[in-house]
Amino acid sequence: MADAAFLALTVITIGSAIAALEMRSLIYGSIALMGTLGGIAGFFFLLDAPFVALFQLAVYVGSIAVLILFTVMLVKRELIFKKIEDRRRKFAGIGLMLIIMVSLGAVFLDSGIKTITTDEPPVDFRDIGTDFVTYYWPALILMGLILAGSVTGALVLARREDVENDQRVN
Repeated sequence: MADAAFLALTVITIGSAIAALEMRSLIYGSIALMGTLGGIAGFFFLLDAPFVALFQLAVYVGSIAVLILFTVMLVKRELIFKKIEDRRRKFAGIGLMLIIMVSLGAVFLDSGIKTITTDEPPVDFRDIGTDFVTYYWPALILMGLILAGSVTGALVLARREDVENDQRVN
């Protein structure tokens, strides 16, 4: 079961990473970036590190990717994000990625590690939730304020410059 979940997460993560790089639209690229970061959080769940996985989801998927989406959807400045196509760089990047992946695969296969066993009990999500509310509430409030600030910043950036000040709706 863990092998099937690992393979599924691998396909999702690598596929959405390639999609994030190859999408012409920045909005679809940022949605694919969310998929990539969500897949990485899934790897942390498989490694029995749910706190790190939830932090990954909250910080990276929740704030960075959403900030990209807010900025793009609200600012509407397509000229800033003009993508320049260069086929040589694209194929060089794919070749470099394949070389790195094959090299890492060879290192992992030659390492001799087949399974990892631990004597630690599995982590309960209720304990993590209790810890969040009990011990980490200042961090949660700070994260909420940062996210609210990022949304406010995106709204400030979204003010249209081609509209006169007296025509704006407050």
